[in-house]
Amino acid sequence: MYMYGDFLNNYLTIIIFFGVALILSIGFIFLNFVFAPKNPDPEKLSAYECGFEPFNDSRMEFDVRFYLVAILFIIFDLEIAFLFPWAISLGKIGIFGFVSMMIFLFILTVGFIYEWKKGALDWE
Repeated sequence: MYMYGDFLNNYLTIIIFFGVALILSIGFIFLNFVFAPKNPDPEKLSAYECGFEPFNDSRMEFDVRFYLVAILFIIFDLEIAFLFPWAISLGKIGIFGFVSMMIFLFILTVGFIYEWKKGALDWE
């Protein structure tokens, strides 16, 4: 019996948090189901894929700007994924870590400038 009381002392706040989150999640789903408008538009129900009609010829030309935007996303995603751990451990890794991150950021900046020159940011 003592172990059960110890368990509740250690994990009661987590159990309460989980219960409140579960109740709120189910409640919001229920409220959305009850009060959401139920008059779907045919345009809203149609499939949408990368800016093209979904039932056209699959061998049609694909605009290269979609690929450039994907590359741009990868550039910024990688930058953020590596900058946070680097910033936290900068005091431990010293000048070598600083120089290696500056080289990495330089390469990413060159990629960004390439994207800019190719017109990936000029969307029509």
